[in-house]
Order: sequence, then structure tokens, then C-alpha cells
Amino acid sequence: MIGTMDWGMANRLSRVIQPDGKAFFLPIDHGYFQGPTHCLERPQETIAPLLPYADALFVTRGVLRSAIAPSLDKPVILRVSGGTSVVGGDLANEGLTTAIEEIVRLNASAVGVSVFVGTSYERQTLLNLSQLVNQCEPYGIPVMAVTAVGKELEKRDARYLALACRICAELGAKVVKTYWCEDFEKVTGGCPVPVVMAGGPKCNTEREVFEFVHDGMSRGAIGVNLGRNVWQAPHPVPTIRGLRAIIHEGASVDDAVDVFQQAKAETV
Repeated sequence: MIGTMDWGMANRLSRVIQPDGKAFFLPIDHGYFQGPTHCLERPQETIAPLLPYADALFVTRGVLRSAIAPSLDKPVILRVSGGTSVVGGDLANEGLTTAIEEIVRLNASAVGVSVFVGTSYERQTLLNLSQLVNQCEPYGIPVMAVTAVGKELEKRDARYLALACRICAELGAKVVKTYWCEDFEKVTGGCPVPVVMAGGPKCNTEREVFEFVHDGMSRGAIGVNLGRNVWQAPHPVPTIRGLRAIIHEGASVDDAVDVFQQAKAETV
């Protein structure tokens, strides 16, 4: 796919998706609707030990400017949708928050926008995606669509997610972020652009995280966009090292657990 793109677009995508075709995005954008999320009260302190193991940082412009050093050597995926909060009426009622001039000024390698398929704001958020693609294509900036479902967790099945992901690809997204589910190959198999897995609800153990990530990778995902299951974990660095082994080294779940345990022992 990259071979058919303009050089600038291909270059930016090659920064966020590694030469092996895999990707580990570290999101810290949760505050744009949740406020001071646990473990992200001071984002720069949270991510400092994790960044060496991530391929890109997913962040809002406010936190990027206020908490991230300009010397950052990781590509930035800029969160550019919002306008709602957890105490408001409907999380799906989002708009675009960041102009293309700002995206270029901040040297973003890609941008991310949420869509809420099947909600009262489906049309609005899908047109947000379309508008963003229209703005970013002339500048060679790839758009990542996030198939958000708000508080309606029961929608996370293969039929719904396959529908949402395909629509995002049809509207011009270069990457789609979606939730892992049973029969995940039905989601990736119907989406003509790369799919990365979101973290979703916090898992109880590291093995649980490794298991769903390994399953999703075996069913066609190119990587993950995991936040809370990494930086809210009891042992964040060992966790991200275990996940990176699955994504970039093809490690099994047991191998990832071994990497985790070894990394944990190194920090004691």
C-alpha cells in the first residue's frame, strides 16, 4: 500500500509503522474527556520509562506542548477530535478540535479522530473523519480513525466492529484503531487498511493482556494502541516489554510472560 502513496504520506506512515509492518502506539490522550486520569496526572513522568519501547505517542496538542520535550525522538500521532466529557450528555457528540495549520506546526506524523458508528452522532463523526482526511491529504498526513463506542461496551462484537472499520477505511483512514473481539479475523479481513487494537477495559493480569494481544496479532492486527493496560499496570515497563516481544518478535504468550518476569526481576 505504501508504494502507491505520495512520498510524504509514505514517509510519515513509515515512522509510525515500523519496517517489520508492526506498530506499538502509546496513547496518553485520555484526559481530553476524562480529565486527570489515574497515573496520567503528570504525563511526562509516566511515559519517560515507557517511550523507549513504544513506536509512537498518541497525544493531544495541549499535553504535547505542556508536558512533552521538543527533543522527543518518537513520532507523534495527534488527537484532533473532542468536545465532550464523561460528565456530559453523550461522549459521541464530538467535533474536530485542531486545524490543519496546527497539525503541521506541531510536526505530527499522523492524526487520530474518533467515530461513533451506530449512535445518534454517527453522521457527524463520520463527516468529521471525512473532513479531516480532506484537510490532511494535501499535506501528506495520514489519518487514524478510532472506532469508539462510548459507554456501550456490548457493541464490541465482530459484526459491528467489521462494519465500523470498513466504513473508516472507505472514508479515507490510513489506519484504524478498534477493539479486540472474538473472531477478530472478521474485522481485519474486511478492512483494507492496517488495524491496531485498542486496550479497552483494564485487564486483571498481565497474562490477560498478552493473551488478547497475541490472539489479535494472529488474526491480522498489525499492533496495538494500549494505554491503561500499560501505564496503570503494577509493573508498566515489564508489561510493555512483554507486549513489544509479541508485536515485534512474534513471541508467544508464555514467552511474553517470561520477558515480563525477567524485566520485573531486573527492576527489583
